[in-house]
Amino acid sequence: MTITQPDLSVFETLESEVRSYCRGWPTVFDRARGSRMYDEDGHEYLDFFAGAGSLNYGHNNPVLKRALIDYLERDGVTHGLDMSTTAKRGFLETFQNLILRPRDLPYKVMFPGPTGTNAVESALKLARKVKGREAIVSFTNAFHGMSLGSLAVTGNAFKRAGAGIPLVHGTPMPFDNYFDGQVPDFLWFERLLEDQGSGLNQPAAVIVETVQGEGGINVARPEWLRALADLCARRDMLLIVDDIQMGCGRTGAFFSFEEAGVVPDIVTVSKSISGYGLPMSLCLFKPELDIWEPGEHNGTFRGNNPAFVTAAAALESYWTDGSAMEKQTRARGEQIEQTLISITEENLADVNEYRGRGLVWGLEFKDKARAGRVAQRAFELGLLIETSGPESEVVKLLPALTITPDELDEGLRTLARAVHETAA
Repeated sequence: MTITQPDLSVFETLESEVRSYCRGWPTVFDRARGSRMYDEDGHEYLDFFAGAGSLNYGHNNPVLKRALIDYLERDGVTHGLDMSTTAKRGFLETFQNLILRPRDLPYKVMFPGPTGTNAVESALKLARKVKGREAIVSFTNAFHGMSLGSLAVTGNAFKRAGAGIPLVHGTPMPFDNYFDGQVPDFLWFERLLEDQGSGLNQPAAVIVETVQGEGGINVARPEWLRALADLCARRDMLLIVDDIQMGCGRTGAFFSFEEAGVVPDIVTVSKSISGYGLPMSLCLFKPELDIWEPGEHNGTFRGNNPAFVTAAAALESYWTDGSAMEKQTRARGEQIEQTLISITEENLADVNEYRGRGLVWGLEFKDKARAGRVAQRAFELGLLIETSGPESEVVKLLPALTITPDELDEGLRTLARAVHETAA
C-alpha cells in the first residue's frame, strides 16, 4: 500500500500530546463499514481493533444504524438523565428477556454514566457501602479505567503514575499463572486474610477481569475463577467481574464468566453494550445489594437514549439465539488460533507464546519492542492492530464478532507477513 503523507497539522498543533492511537496509525480516517476503515485518501484498512472492543458488531452496522436513524428522525429523546423513556424501557425489557432471564441472573441494572470507568467507580463505591469497609483487592496487570478509583485497582505503573496523588485502598494479588504455576492458587491471598499481623484490612470486594485485555491477554482458567468465587464467599468479600472489554460476546458467551459457572455479585459492562460505539455502561448487581439512596450516585450523561436504541437492536439481532453467535465466535477464534500456532512454530526463537479466548488473542514476543514493530508494519500493509501488556510486548487481536471468515483470513495473512518482515 502506498500512503501519501496526510495533513496532520491541526492535530499536532492544537490537540493535546496525550493522544496515543493516532501516533501508531498516522492517517486521517474518514469512513468505516463492517470490519473496514477508509482514510480520506481512499486507502482501505482491515480493522482488528474494533474500537478497543466497543464495536463488536462492526462499524456502522446496518441494522443498528437503521434503528438509530428511525429513532432520531421521529425526534426521540436524545438526552434523558435517569428519566423514564420509551428507549430505556425498550432496552431494559430486551436485556432482561434475552440476556438475564435465560441465564437465570437476578441482577438489578444501574446506569452509572457513559464510560467503563464510571461503571467501575460505581461498583467499588457500592461494594464499600454494602460492606462498610474500604479495602479492595485487585490483580497484577489489571486494568479497570483511568479515573482515580479505577486507577487504584489498576496494575500498570505508567497509567497509575498519571494520577499525581497516592492511590489508596487497593491491594494487588497475583493473577492466574503469575508465578508460572509454581505457587498454589491464592496461597498468598489466603495467608494474608488469615494472619492478623499481615496488614491487610478485611477487603470489601475483589475485582477481576476473566481475560486481562490491556494487561497482555492473560486468560484466567475457569477453575481459578471458581476458586476465587469460593474464596470471596468464604471470606465475606463481594466478587466484582469487570466485563467491560470481554463481555457482550467477546469470549463466546454473552458474559465472559459464564464458562466458569460463577455468578458474580457485581458486574461492570460497557464498550459494546450499545453495539454502535455510542457511550453507555451498566453496573449490574444482586438485588440485595441495591441499597443506594436516590441520587447517591449519578451523572449527566447516564441517559444516552440513542445508545439504548442501538443496544436493544443489537440484542434483538444477535442474541435472540445466543448460541448461534457464541458458536460463530468460537469458530472464528479457532481460525485465529490455528494461524497463531503456525506463526509460533515458524518463529520459535522470537515468540514467547500465544493466548486467548473467543475473539480476543495475543501474541507475545521475547523482544518486547518487536510487537510495536509488527503493529507498525501491519498498518503499512493495511491492518489495524494494537499492542498490550505492561511493556507493550503483546500484539493484540480484537476483530469484530461479525467479521467474515474471508476477512479474518485476509487479516491473519497480513499479520503473518508483518511478523515475517520484522524478523531481526
